[in-house]
This record gives sequence, structure tokens and C-alpha cells, in this order.
Amino acid sequence: MAAAPAPLDLGIGGMTCASCVSRVERALRKVPGVSDATVNLATESARVAWAPDAAPDAVAMEALLRRAVRNAGYEPRAAGQAEAAEDLSPWAGFLPVGVGLLLSAPLVLPMLGDLFGQQWMLPAWLQFALATPVQFILGARFYKAGWHAMKALAGNMDLLVALGTSAGWGLSVWLWLTAPTDHPGHVPHLYFEASAVVITLVLLGKWLEARAKRQTTAAIRALHALRPEVVHLLSKSGEVDVPVAEVMVGDLLVVRPGERIPVDGTVHEGHTQVDESMLTGEPLPVARDVGAGLTGGSINGDGRVVMAVTAVGSETVLAHIIRLVEDAQAAKAPIQRLVDEVSAIFVPVVLGVALCTLLGWLWAGAGVEVALIHAVAVLVIACPCALGLATPAAIMAGTGVAAKHGILIKDAQALELAHKVDTVAFDKTGTLTVGQPRLTAFEVVAGQDEAAALAAVAAVQSGSEHPLARAVVAAARARGLPVAQPDAVRAVPGRGTEGEVDGRSYLVGSLRWMQELGVDLGPLATRAQALQAEGFTVSAVAQRSAQGLVLRSLMAFGDEPKPGAREALAALKARGIRTVMVSGDNRGAAEAMARRLGLNPAAGDVMAEVLPGDKAAQVVALQTGGKTVAMVGDGVNDAPALAAADVGMAMGNGTDVAMHAAGITLMRGDPQLVVAALDISHRTVMKIRQNLFWAFAYNVAGIPLAALGYLNPVVAGAAMALSSVSVMANALLLKRWRM
Repeated sequence: MAAAPAPLDLGIGGMTCASCVSRVERALRKVPGVSDATVNLATESARVAWAPDAAPDAVAMEALLRRAVRNAGYEPRAAGQAEAAEDLSPWAGFLPVGVGLLLSAPLVLPMLGDLFGQQWMLPAWLQFALATPVQFILGARFYKAGWHAMKALAGNMDLLVALGTSAGWGLSVWLWLTAPTDHPGHVPHLYFEASAVVITLVLLGKWLEARAKRQTTAAIRALHALRPEVVHLLSKSGEVDVPVAEVMVGDLLVVRPGERIPVDGTVHEGHTQVDESMLTGEPLPVARDVGAGLTGGSINGDGRVVMAVTAVGSETVLAHIIRLVEDAQAAKAPIQRLVDEVSAIFVPVVLGVALCTLLGWLWAGAGVEVALIHAVAVLVIACPCALGLATPAAIMAGTGVAAKHGILIKDAQALELAHKVDTVAFDKTGTLTVGQPRLTAFEVVAGQDEAAALAAVAAVQSGSEHPLARAVVAAARARGLPVAQPDAVRAVPGRGTEGEVDGRSYLVGSLRWMQELGVDLGPLATRAQALQAEGFTVSAVAQRSAQGLVLRSLMAFGDEPKPGAREALAALKARGIRTVMVSGDNRGAAEAMARRLGLNPAAGDVMAEVLPGDKAAQVVALQTGGKTVAMVGDGVNDAPALAAADVGMAMGNGTDVAMHAAGITLMRGDPQLVVAALDISHRTVMKIRQNLFWAFAYNVAGIPLAALGYLNPVVAGAAMALSSVSVMANALLLKRWRM
């Protein structure tokens, strides 16, 4: 079967409420070849998935989609076009709102005068002159979108506003024109202020809502800003400034102190400190020497370096991060689908309620004027704007704050599921532990100088690439010991290394090799057994002498817990979450490390001797009984287990394997990010529920009050605008989250 074409992103302008979302989705799904379409009101975008047998002509596909959007009454845009062209000043787009406020203010003055017993009623012709431009010029957008909705036999917020305010304006004109002429000074009570103020309040609400949206997308804009436009290319003629788009893999670039690393690469010359906080959330600069990796978007410290380019464009880590955050913000959470289903029938129901309100007041004996005003109030307060924004606004804010702290959430489903996690399984090596063996014990026989013995062993091991050999050399250098150049070095496969230092011959290797050679461990034999029982790898050092091979020292190697790992596990337990360590090590070594991490092997917190291919089966076993399991691994050899878990968390440097196998990628190897990811998920889901509650509460409480005559159109318009703004403001509180 042929693979389906990559999903296509499309910007959409003119959407105002959850009903618009449902309508655009229906229009897109009718396009031949479309298997699914997801529309996000907060980002004003659509993501379209194609069937595997869809035509591969991307240009024709996009043209069909754009036509479908336009026919539905909305404005198709290129993905990201609105954001790119957007004026990011705080007052962007306020002009129509300001004009509306200026024209509406005189109409509201008589209402204020009534509070003080004053009669400030304006002449009818002046009320008409002030309200009409607001109704038909500033409110033209509502008529246009409402007309498209009517043609499609659908409803949306614009249709409700257009019908409600038109009814109020039309009633006022009718009352004015039919007023008795025998009292020239008498002005009948008109409702021009209701229609004008409602439109102005709706425009004000949409403007405040747009301002809040810009804050929710700040994470994406900040990531885009990390990419410099110009780089210093090192050519045969020296340094040349070229656009970053012209850089190719293999080029040499100069990065000066304080500049951003333009693309991914490695240090070719020089050394420096690099600030990677915007990518990983790690606040401290990290050292980078020749051969070390550099990530595009990070900030060079005080050293001038020459870097060799290894990835450009869409293949860089920064591009992957941006794409991942955009995907998460464009995705639709499972709970949002219920909202969409409700919104699809919401507007027709509201129109029915408004009609019943009109007929009911007329039947009760009220005049046409009173009945119409109450019906208008129902239409105005029922706009489902807040319903459409409740979920995506919270998801955008949650994924944005997570990205700021080095937590990349792949999709909304992972974000929504993570708060249910009750079991977290950790891979041991590289996740809870450093992942590199360290020399944890170095013991010499009586009469030996420990420092001199360690320096001699490090010299013999200095030419070996074996992890244990590197651990010995690192330990010697950490103590400031000189590492001499050895002579006559000979590697014995599977056994160890032999070499000469200062004319003395040393053998460094496993206890099995020492046993084969007949080396007597003597007084250190008991200590060797104790170290092995604790799970350490034990090696020995023997020296050739006239008496044969004589034991000189004993070495124990073991992995070390990562800083903060024990605290992270304790924090998870404090939240009532079970923690399990999965390891391929023998049970003794695994349980020894588990105890150092605060886990209880007796309680089943350790799964030892698990082969990489069996980790997924262990995750499935943990899921029995309806448990929601998160798997935390390095994202490479743990990919099957990450995919099998309800929520996969890849800990590492954001590799492709990690991003595809896991729902959440932790950009730095800090186990405490697991706690942070679960907490952000919990808080985001809490915000979604709060938003949905208030969105429904406004409508459930407001519609009956309006129908019964307790709300006039002006108050209803203010409440409707307030509902959208409050939902956005509540979601933005997530930006205050801190680790």
C-alpha cells in the first residue's frame, strides 16, 4: 500500500466560534482524497490528512482545499501567513474598536443620566446617525459571515450577532418612523444604543481575544527568532557573510562570541561555553571543545569557534522542535471532539429558543417591542465563542510553557493522557543513571602508594577505547595525576590490557583473567566478593616481578545515579504514582542501584535482566488492571517500549527516533522533567475543564435569564464578550508555571 502524502497545513481567516470550526471541517472533509481535517480556532489553522491513494499533486490539493474554505465563507491563507504579517504591537487592530467606542459612547450617556435622574436623551435622528455606521460598516463582517452561514444552512456566532443587532436597529427605526407627530418634542424609547453597543462589545472581545492568542503563540515566535538570518561562511578568501538559507552540510562557519549558533554542527576549531537554555531549559552554559556538538539556536559564549555544519534547514534540531510544538498546538484533544459535536447543533437550537422567546412574550400579552428585545438578548448571549476557545487556548499555553522548560509534547492526546498516569517505568541506564561507568573504588594492597598505583594503571589504559579504561583515565585526571605514555601495550581480547610504565610491566583486567593467570587476590579477595555482591564490575591489577605475577590493586566500576534522580522518584511517589525501574543488568546490580535511588526491590519496583526486545512486554504487563503507564527511556533502544506505553517520554537530545516513538520528548537528561511534564499535563487539563465549565455556564445560565427578560441586549453582549476573554485569560495563567 502506498504511503499517504504528508499532512497539509492551511491558514483560515474569519472563524469566530466553535460552530465555524465544525463548518470548515465538514467542508474540508468533502474534498476528494481527504481522510480527515482538524481545525483549530485558537491558531486559525487547519491540518488536512490525505488518504493513501490520494493524488500526489500537492498544488492541486491545496487549490481544492482553498476553494472549499472560500465556498464555506471563510478566507484561506498560507500556513503561518497571518502570524508572519501580524502587527505584534499591543494596540494592533484596535482602530475599529476605538471608532465603535466613540460612536457608541453618546448613545450610552442617557442610560447613565437615568441613574442621576437626568434626561439626556439624544434626538432620534442623531441616535440613527451614530448607530448606523456601527451597525453596517463596523458590523459588516457579521453580515458577510452570517450570510455565508445561512447559504450553507448552518449557523455561527456572526449570524446570531447579525440577526440580534439588526432586529434591535430595525425596531428602533420602526418606532422612530411611526412615532406620533402631535408631540414634536417627544422622543420614543429607541434601542439604537443596544445594537451599537453590542457590536462594539463583540469587536472589543474579539480584539482582546486576538491579543491573548498572540501571547499563547509566543513560544513558537520565540523559537523562530532563534534562527539568525546571516552567517559567517569561512571560504578560501576568508570570512564571507551569506544568508543562512545558502549554508550547506560540510561548510565551515565562524561563530563569534555572543552570537547564536546558526545551524547544527560540531566544533572544528576553538572552545567555548554555550547557552542552550531556550532549547533544553538548562540554565547553565555547557562547555564545547573540538568535536563536540553544537545545536542551532543556542548562544555562543565568550569563545570564537569555527564549526562544521552537519544539518541545515528542516533537518536541524531547532526545526524539529518548532515542528513538534506546532503539531501539538494544531492537534485536537479528544475532549474537544465532544465540544465540536455540541457546537454543531448549538446555533440552530439557539435560533429555536429565540423564536420561542419571541412567541412566548407575545402570547403572554407583551408588545412586539418587548418580545423582540428579549429575543435579541437570547441571540446575543448565546454565541458559542468561548466553547471554541476553551480547549485549544489551554493546549497552546500548556505546550508553550512546556517547550520553554525543555519539554516537547508531540500531540494533544499525550498532553491529555499524561495527567492520568499512575505508573511510571524508567529505563535504568542513561535515564536514571549517568550511563557511563565510573571508577567507584580503587583499593591497593598494603605498602602501595594509591596515587602512584592509579597513575600507572591509567597510563596502561590510556590507549584503550574500552569504557572501563576511559573511566580509569578520567578518574586519574580528575585527581590531577599525570598520565604517562606506556610502552609495549598489548590488548588481550575479552581479558584486559598489558603494558609497561617506567620499566615495570602491569596487567589490568577481569578477575577471571587473573584467576587464569594464577594471581592470588590474597587479602583483597573478600573485598572483591563484597563489591561483586553489590553489583559492581570488579577488575584487578597485577605486576610482573621476580616472584611472578603479584596483585597490586583492585578496581570497582559502577554507574552513578543522575543528579536529581532520587528526588524525582520521591516526588512521583509523593503524587501517588508508582515508579518501576527496568534494567537489563543482573538482579544484584539492578537492585543495588534501585536501593541507591530509593526504590524498594522487595515491593516489585525493579525489573531486572530484561532484554531490550522484552521491555515493551513489561510495559504491557504493567498496564493490566486498567493502569495508565508512562515509559521513560533514551528514545533509541527503548522505542518499542515507548510506543507501547500510554505515554512515552524520550529522554535525550531530541533525536528523530525519540520524537517519533514518544508522545513527549525531554530535551535534557534530567529525571525531574518527568515530574514537570506530568504536572504541566495536570494543570493544562484542569484549565481545559475550568474553561469548558465557564463556557457552558455562561450559556446555560444566560439563555434562560435572557428569555425570561432579566437581561437586556447590552448586558448580554458584555457577558458574551467577557466569556471569550475570561477563557483566554484563564488559559494564559499557565504561562506562570515554574518548575
